[in-house]
Amino acid sequence: MTIRRMKTYTGSQGYVYQYYFVGKRPLAGTKRDDAIREYVFDVTADRKSMFAVSVLLSESALRAWAAEHGRQLTEAEEYGAVKMRLFRGFDEIEHMREHGRSLVLDLAALRQLLTALGVD
Repeated sequence: MTIRRMKTYTGSQGYVYQYYFVGKRPLAGTKRDDAIREYVFDVTADRKSMFAVSVLLSESALRAWAAEHGRQLTEAEEYGAVKMRLFRGFDEIEHMREHGRSLVLDLAALRQLLTALGVD
């Protein structure tokens, strides 16, 4: 049995979220030339009911970032960008359960979040 560490984040909407990382997997049904990695988090805003939130990161965005910077992201850097996208969702989406179950991390957001993290 895996014990997951519950973490807390207070969003700018006033909600206090608790979440933990479930895992990552290739998103089923995507094209091989632009596969998507799905990072899954279990989230609660009321400590009673959990719901899954997916952050979707395309291989093409990762390849484009690598071409611009002359190197690939490390797993830790990639996860850092994904987690920052989750936090942005917490900050921007008032009702995550209804409207924020699938968050896209495109190239523009990847660049912006990695710059904020100090990753070159």
